[in-house]
Amino acid sequence: MKKQGKKNKSKNKKWIWIVAIVIGVVINLFILYSIYIQKSNPMEAKYNSFGIAIPTSYAIHGIDVSFYQKTIHWPAVQAMQVNNIRLQFAFLKATEGLDKTDKQYQRNRIKTKEIGFPVGAYHYFIAAKNGKEQANHFIRNAQLQKGDLPPVVDVEELYGTAPNAMRKELQDCLQALEQVYHVKPIIYSSAAFYKNYLGKIFDDYPLWVAHYFAIEGPRINRPFLFWQHSDQGRVNGIHAKVDFNVFNGDEAAFNDLLMK
Repeated sequence: MKKQGKKNKSKNKKWIWIVAIVIGVVINLFILYSIYIQKSNPMEAKYNSFGIAIPTSYAIHGIDVSFYQKTIHWPAVQAMQVNNIRLQFAFLKATEGLDKTDKQYQRNRIKTKEIGFPVGAYHYFIAAKNGKEQANHFIRNAQLQKGDLPPVVDVEELYGTAPNAMRKELQDCLQALEQVYHVKPIIYSSAAFYKNYLGKIFDDYPLWVAHYFAIEGPRINRPFLFWQHSDQGRVNGIHAKVDFNVFNGDEAAFNDLLMK
């Protein structure tokens, strides 16, 4: 009986080693695949559909991107069309906080300009940092010009800051941007964050609202300009999943929105 017990222990150890080796191989294959996806030609990313439900009651559709989407092949983005729906604008992440600049911003801006694709730029707002200095950081790096969408301030977290303090810095940021660009900046926020922390104080500003899993539109009790309805979209020329948006208006209203 003792010998049999030793044999069983030996067999168990053997299987443990086999399982460990298999797991190691799988992990290494996943890492290699991830590296391949990141380095492969973005032209190779092609899809039969956008991969999500598209709100068909809106005429103008677009995306927003950052370094997370890596290198983008913008002509493929512009050319993709599914059931008469095509992408007509993009928001590009430009800056964050006081000193961070998106690694893909300058390339994305150049490439979208080359194909005449309407774009805007957004700043990721850090509530604990000086609002005016954040605006200046965006102004230095975004290089917005005629034909672009208005500047956007993305505010979606408190970062431990008191709501009143956050609102004060956000107001300073928005006012500094308006002084330079002579248009009201757009606020980006989730429906819940806007309702809980921004409310009527910022209702005079255009709103780009994030609300997923809604069918007809975001549940928010104020007018909105853009609606981010999904973060799971697929677009030709982009390997990663993409945020999808709609413009709440027609082509004439969209053209009027562009900076003069």
